[in-house]
Amino acid sequence: MTKRIELVLAGLTIAAAAHAQTIPWDREALFKPPQVFEAPEYATNGVKSVFYEGVPYQGKPTRVFAYYALPKMEPGKKVPGIVLVHGGGGSAFIRWVKLWNSRGYAAISMDTCGAVSGNAYGQEQTGHVRHVWAGPAGWGGFDKVDDPVQDQWTYHAVAAVLRGHSFLRSLPEVDADHVGITGISWGGYLTCIAASIDNRFAFAVPVYGCGFLGDNSAWLGEFKNLGDARAKRWLELWDPSAYLAQAKMPFLWVTGSNDFAYPMDSLQKSYHMLKTPYTLCVRLRMPHGHGEAGENPKEIATFADHFARAGKPLPTFKSVKREGRKVTATFGSGPCTVVKAELNYTVDKGAWQTRKWEAVPALADSCAGVVSADIPEQATVYYINLFTEEDLVVSSEHEAL
Repeated sequence: MTKRIELVLAGLTIAAAAHAQTIPWDREALFKPPQVFEAPEYATNGVKSVFYEGVPYQGKPTRVFAYYALPKMEPGKKVPGIVLVHGGGGSAFIRWVKLWNSRGYAAISMDTCGAVSGNAYGQEQTGHVRHVWAGPAGWGGFDKVDDPVQDQWTYHAVAAVLRGHSFLRSLPEVDADHVGITGISWGGYLTCIAASIDNRFAFAVPVYGCGFLGDNSAWLGEFKNLGDARAKRWLELWDPSAYLAQAKMPFLWVTGSNDFAYPMDSLQKSYHMLKTPYTLCVRLRMPHGHGEAGENPKEIATFADHFARAGKPLPTFKSVKREGRKVTATFGSGPCTVVKAELNYTVDKGAWQTRKWEAVPALADSCAGVVSADIPEQATVYYINLFTEEDLVVSSEHEAL
C-alpha cells in the first residue's frame, strides 16, 4: 500500500473520531425487554435457546437467535450477568455460556449475523445456517455502505447485542446492576460500540477488537476499494472511534502483541478515547481466536468479579516514567500480589503484526509498588507486564522510542 493511501486512510479515521456522531440506534426502544420466541428444538447441554425480536431489515421484522442459561443459585438470590459477543466465523456459543455459568453468572450468547448455531457443544463455529427471520449477514458490511443505515450489518449486530442485554437483565434471577459484556475479534469491535452507547453495562472487555480500523487494521484493503468518500461514510457510521468517548463503565482490553487484525497502534488510539478507567492485558504473541484463546483469559473473570461481585481488583499502573533508557513504573496491586515483571520490547519497525518481541526480567518490588528496567539500546517500542501469583497479567501502555 502506498504512503499516500496510508495517509488518506489515517485522515479518514481521524475525521471519523472527531465527527459529532448522531447515534443511529433507538436506545429507548432497545433498552426495553424484547419479545421472545421459545426455540426448545435447539436447546442442549442444559442451555436454553430462544429467538428474540430484532430490528427491521428492508422493512421486514427480524429475530435474533441466542443461547442463555442461569447458574446454580440459592432460591431468592440474584446473580450477575454477562453478554457474550462472538467474532468472525462464530455464532451463539453454548460452551461460552456454560463457562460463565460455572463462574456463577447468568449468560447470553447471541448470533449477530442472522444464523442459528451449529447446535453441537464445542462445535458452534461450524454448521450454522441462516434462518428465515435473518437480517444482514456479517461481517463488517463494507460493500453495503451505500444501503440505508438501518439495513447495514453493524446497525443490526449492535441492536442484537443491546436487545440481548435487555432480555438478560429482565430475568428476575439477574442482578440488573451488575451485567457486563465481553466480545471476541469482531465481537470485541461490537463490544466497543455497544458498551459506548449502553451505559447500563457494569464493565466491558473487548478481546482483540478496537477502533481506528481506517488507520491500521486487517481491513485497509477494504477501505482502499471503497474509495475516499465511501470509506469516510463507513468510518463515521461504524468505527468504534465515533462512540468510545461516550462510554461510562470501566474497560479491560485483552489482546496480543502481534494481533493480525487489530494492531497495537489502533488499540492505543482506542483506549485513549475513553474518559473512564481502563486496564490493559497485552500478552506476547497471544493467539487470535474463539475457544480457549479468546474466551478464557483469567484476567477477564477477575475483572468481572471485581465489578460484579466486589472481588479483588487487578493490579493497576499508577505512573510510568522514562529517563533515557531507564524506565520506572509505580503500581498498586491490592490483594493480587505481583510476583514478577517483564519488559517487553521490539527492535523492529514497520508492520505491527510482524514485529518480533522479546521479554527480559524487570525488577519488581511488590511491597513498594515499583518496577524498573533498562530498555535495550536498539528497542523501538516497549511496555511492561506485571504478573501476579495467579499468573494474571496487567500491561502498561506501550511507548515508541
